[in-house]
Amino acid sequence: MNLCGLEHIIKENFNLSCVSSMKTGGCAKLCFFPETYEELKRVLDETEGVPCRYIAGKASNLLFPDDASKLTVIFTEKMSEIKKVSDREIFAMCGATLTSVCNFAKKSSLAGLEFAYGIPGSVGGGVYMNAGAYGGEMSQVLKSVEVYDTNKKEFYMMDASECELSYRHSVFMQRKELIVTGAVFSLSEGDEKEIDAVCKGHMQARKDKQPLEYPSCGSAFKRPEGYFAGKLIEDCGLKGFTVGGAQISEKHAGFVINHGGATSEDVRILLQKTADMVYEKFAVRLCPEIEIIEEPEK
Repeated sequence: MNLCGLEHIIKENFNLSCVSSMKTGGCAKLCFFPETYEELKRVLDETEGVPCRYIAGKASNLLFPDDASKLTVIFTEKMSEIKKVSDREIFAMCGATLTSVCNFAKKSSLAGLEFAYGIPGSVGGGVYMNAGAYGGEMSQVLKSVEVYDTNKKEFYMMDASECELSYRHSVFMQRKELIVTGAVFSLSEGDEKEIDAVCKGHMQARKDKQPLEYPSCGSAFKRPEGYFAGKLIEDCGLKGFTVGGAQISEKHAGFVINHGGATSEDVRILLQKTADMVYEKFAVRLCPEIEIIEEPEK
């Protein structure tokens, strides 16, 4: 790799637990924090083909391995510009937080993104997993997605209809050569005070129902068709179930929290055991919503 001139955005032996929402994970071999398209393009081009390379925004839904010594991680959180591109459209770079985009829309009296207020992830991650809450999801407001194609070595726009958006899924989960670098949201005119009231209502609901006082990656499991993951887990009597420092939240059974001193392996084992016990009792297979990055082979 030719990293000359990129020294200011490189961190070696970087402790991933510092940025992980679960507060777990080991030290990565190399981490990049690009701030511009030019820096991102160069980093992606220079690291193409590097084993164990991952792209992350806020790392709010990622479980990094305890041994991350072979990992190269590119964090896009500093690419966070948000701007209006027309009367009812907003463009946000991949590293912008969803809450910051919601606030920008609110101040512009544009409605439609209220559901995303309080979701701890970034635009890139939100598009990647078609994030949603409170009856809304990204697919409802997404007009187009800006990507960098690592095969073609160029940036271009994709229409939302090309993104194969469905429940917690997008085309980007399969087409790893496409890196989300930004998104255009198509919104509707609204009243700033009314939008603010909805956002505050959602945030209060999160505080009331979710264990925000502990590190977590949000909802631990995807919603199985016809069921609610948290209800199935609770009905198995698993609230408070622990493995090491990882615990099924006593406040909301759909959350796995770092109750203190948890490792990523604790979390991974807890997820597996929980899924197995739910399947044994209800014959319903839970799939993690948390994206688990496996430890590289020795």
